[in-house]
Amino acid sequence: MTELRHRGAEAPIQTQPSEDKGSDSELRLEKDGASDGESKGDSGLPEVPAPADDTPEVLNKALSGLSSRWRNWWVRGILTLAMISFFFLIIYLGPIVLMMIVLFVQIKCFQEIITIGYSVYHSYHLPWFRTLSWYFLLCVNYFFYGETVTDCFFTLVQREEPLRILSKYHRFISFALYLTGFCMFVLSLVKKHYRLQFYMFGWTHVTLLIVVTQSHFIIHNLFEGMIWFIVPISCVICNDIMAYMFGFFFGRTPLIKLSPKKTWEGFIGGLFSTIVFGIMLSYVMSGWRYFVCPVEFNNDSNRFQVDCEPSELFQLQDYTLPSFLESFTGWTTVRLYPFQIHSIALSSFASIMGPFGGFFASGFKRAFKIKDFANTIPGHGGIMDRFDCQYLMATFVNVYIASFIRGPNPSKVIQQLLALRMDQQLHIFNSLKAHLTEKGFLPALEDVMA
Repeated sequence: MTELRHRGAEAPIQTQPSEDKGSDSELRLEKDGASDGESKGDSGLPEVPAPADDTPEVLNKALSGLSSRWRNWWVRGILTLAMISFFFLIIYLGPIVLMMIVLFVQIKCFQEIITIGYSVYHSYHLPWFRTLSWYFLLCVNYFFYGETVTDCFFTLVQREEPLRILSKYHRFISFALYLTGFCMFVLSLVKKHYRLQFYMFGWTHVTLLIVVTQSHFIIHNLFEGMIWFIVPISCVICNDIMAYMFGFFFGRTPLIKLSPKKTWEGFIGGLFSTIVFGIMLSYVMSGWRYFVCPVEFNNDSNRFQVDCEPSELFQLQDYTLPSFLESFTGWTTVRLYPFQIHSIALSSFASIMGPFGGFFASGFKRAFKIKDFANTIPGHGGIMDRFDCQYLMATFVNVYIASFIRGPNPSKVIQQLLALRMDQQLHIFNSLKAHLTEKGFLPALEDVMA
């Protein structure tokens, strides 16, 4: 990125630090330990300005007598408890509020990443980068949420004429909107700066891929049941907290150079703590229909509802223990919800692969010599600093559900059949009747009815 290096000094990136994602010692370590090739390659990038203290004044006064290490520990702890309390509140408010929060987080994460690119891009006084970035965000959200509305609210869409038209031509409209933005980008190209403009075009699209696509997966997971939303997110939060706690008190062995404060002790302690936490949380939540039932739209009341007969996944079953566990515990069988077994896979991914989302974000920030994406949350950084692992987790959960959990949904098939013309419905009826007769099911059904 030659142009970025040549003009890097003119484009200071305004971001704030936090102890979680990097400290002054970490950045010094990175600078001192970098190879000659790395130093030369990054020499054009701007140095980070001295950070401002974003901690609330009341906390600064209350913790003024502590060392910086312990002061940061208390600030992070207090703000973590505040965020967890807010998380419980939005769960209580229901699925609609959860979806709105996901949309807000998506927009804020997008804004934080785009701002980093804009600070470089703006130094050239080139047009439309920020405008086009937000326009593409609007286009992509229109496409994804339009697909969700059509899929989850099929009956409502078919009932309303404007929605039916928009649904029928949704993909064409989405493509036309994107094509408009594409043409605007081509028209904005400025001589001698083509390369930088294409860098920024790619920057925007990669950001959309990481943030918007994966936040859309979170919404889809939520429709499967709030337990598929809450347990994975809680496992990532638990792993982040417990890895920090184990690393803070017992950490001695560095885990990865991208994050020198991460330790093997924290990683292993976070892994086992998260698995235990996931099993316990799953046991508590599996007994509540509010958490396990799919979020569906009631066409009669025009409202979301969470009510169903829980599937076998959320019904207690007896499991025979392996012999080595039987000799250790003295139990022959245990009574579990099947979802608890799935929670082991979810919590293991949150502990083993989830942190790589954080490492990826750390590498990105090291590349631009910044500590955090923003200073939205004192002691934690920006919203993206808190959700770098969550997006990777959401993608895994969506793939896991599609691969091992979700089966055919008869109610959706019936809804789609009822939207067909009468002659099409009759054709499907005759085809299904012939198929059932051939398989021998229809005569048996007729005998029972007789």
